[in-house]
Amino acid sequence: MALHIVLVEPEIPANTGNIARTCAATGTHLHLVRPLGFNTDDRTLKRAGLDYWYAVNIHYHDSFQEVRQLYPESRFFCASTRSSKRYSEHSYRDGDFFVFGKETKGLPQEILDAHADTCIRLPMTDKVRSLNLSNSAAIVIYEALRQTDFAGLE
Repeated sequence: MALHIVLVEPEIPANTGNIARTCAATGTHLHLVRPLGFNTDDRTLKRAGLDYWYAVNIHYHDSFQEVRQLYPESRFFCASTRSSKRYSEHSYRDGDFFVFGKETKGLPQEILDAHADTCIRLPMTDKVRSLNLSNSAAIVIYEALRQTDFAGLE
C-alpha cells in the first residue's frame, strides 16, 4: 500500500513537478485529474521534478469520480481553506488519499460537500488566502507519514 496525492485540474506545471518530486521521495502515488493546465512534456514541469520522474507512480484520470470508482474503499481527505478541521486533527493510515484542487479556485464545492467529514485545512494568518499548492501537499503528506511512522522510508 501507499499514500496518494490527487491533483484535480492542476494549472501550474512547476507545482505539479515539485509535488511529483515529493511523491518520488516518499513513495506516494500521484494522481492527475484532467484537464491539466499544461502539457505533460512542459519543460517547467520536467525541470521541477528533476530527474526523478522514473520514480513517480503517476496515474492520469478523466474525472475525480473516476478516481473514486477505482478506489471505492479508500478514504479521501480534501484540502480546503474553508474547512473547519485542521489537517493535524485526523488520524491517517496507509492507503489514504489527499485531494487538492486547482491553484486559482481550489476544489469544486460538490467534492467538498461529498467529503465534508474529511475536509482539512492548514492553519495560517488571515493575511494570505492560501499556501502554495506544492508546499501544502508536502506538509500534509509528511504529517501522514509521521503518523504511520514513516513506513518504508529511512
